[in-house]
Amino acid sequence: MRPVSVLALAGAAAVSMSLLAACGGDGEADAAGGIAVTATDDSCEVAKTELTAGKTTFKVSNKGSKVNEFEVLKPDGKILAERENIGPGTSVDFVVNLPAGQYKVLCSAGQTGKGPSQNVTVSGKAAGGDQRLAQATADYKTYVIGKLDDTIGKTRKFVDAVKADDVAKAKELYAPSRVGWETIEPVAEKFGDIDPKVDAREADLKPEEKKDWSGWHLLEKALWEDGSVKGKEKYGDRLLKDLETLKSRLPGLTLDPVNDMAGGAKELLDEVATGKVTGEEEAFSHTDLVDFKANVDGAKKIYDLLKPVVQERDAQLAKDLDDNFAGVESLLKKHEKGDGYVSYDKVGKGDRKDLADAVNALGEPLSKLAEVVAK
Repeated sequence: MRPVSVLALAGAAAVSMSLLAACGGDGEADAAGGIAVTATDDSCEVAKTELTAGKTTFKVSNKGSKVNEFEVLKPDGKILAERENIGPGTSVDFVVNLPAGQYKVLCSAGQTGKGPSQNVTVSGKAAGGDQRLAQATADYKTYVIGKLDDTIGKTRKFVDAVKADDVAKAKELYAPSRVGWETIEPVAEKFGDIDPKVDAREADLKPEEKKDWSGWHLLEKALWEDGSVKGKEKYGDRLLKDLETLKSRLPGLTLDPVNDMAGGAKELLDEVATGKVTGEEEAFSHTDLVDFKANVDGAKKIYDLLKPVVQERDAQLAKDLDDNFAGVESLLKKHEKGDGYVSYDKVGKGDRKDLADAVNALGEPLSKLAEVVAK
């Protein structure tokens, strides 16, 4: 959940404009089969606040001047589902699986995670689900835990190099330490108290927030801009501690095949479009293509787990996803160097456009995944 620049929107436009098309559940139709939401820079109007459990389509129209984000929040304030990068003057259909309970729906102009909200009540019981989706969700949780373990192990080696002020070694270990995190980023971002501590970028911080800055990108700046991490040992220790805290919370995490898997796959691709293709994520190290590949791999893993259901319900969508994932992976191979990738500042405008076009082409069918899984 990060602010998006105008340049980032240019790379993400086709992704953002490729919309889900679905019907709201059980007669809660308001806007051609969904719940109409009108977002402006300072308001969030929801046509219905009494909803029926199960698949619900929010038809979100951004009538404001800023990029908006639509969030469905649990009673404890944690995000159940979110749809980012809703450009001014555009509309999206956002499919969510809603269990019975109380929620807030929030519109965040500028994508700050804050903004006007409305309470909604969901009642009733959703129809029984496909057992294959339950198994896919269980397998995905195992994958998430495994990727976080991988992150912690590699980050520990990275931090050891930081504490030794071995700049060359720390630079070598920096990008690999982030791969596991980047594959599961939407899940990690559910823990709103941890994510900013480990993954905040300097460009996203307000002046008064910089005194509390920590995490990977602080160390990235020290390594590539300052040329030394001497005196930064505490930030390495803090990074490991925060990751361990996240790990301790994962066993109790409940995941959903629509919101967390299908929706998460789309979020991962949005991360590519709004941060990696633009070169904004790794502003000092220029290791953006490592993150790019990790985001794509995370989305592909989700799709692979859901594919048996997708293949049965919409074979053409499965083919489109197969073809477009292959297209992105083929382009990435052109930029491989050794065990990693070329520095992103060496990738020319033409190649960046090709990567953005491939991401946008994948975004169109990927945006339909939640609808098919929610059937």
